[in-house]
Amino acid sequence: MRSTLKMPKVGDAVDEVVINDIQVQVGSRVSEGQTLFVVETDKTQVEVPSPFAGTVAEILIKVGDDVRTGAPTMVLEG
Repeated sequence: MRSTLKMPKVGDAVDEVVINDIQVQVGSRVSEGQTLFVVETDKTQVEVPSPFAGTVAEILIKVGDDVRTGAPTMVLEG
């Protein structure tokens, strides 16, 4: 089953973040809770974990991208 992961809300007043680091590659096997990527807000950096175990099928973001809450970020096959 393929699932498109969307950018979660990382703060009460934050609707857009900058992708600071991507810690997986297409084909990577990830476990639930493993950090997929790191985002930066105007106040802090936040690690975004995988909601379930699976394999990274597509990466829809790149370092430096501005990403809004709810935007697609990755596709996992689980």
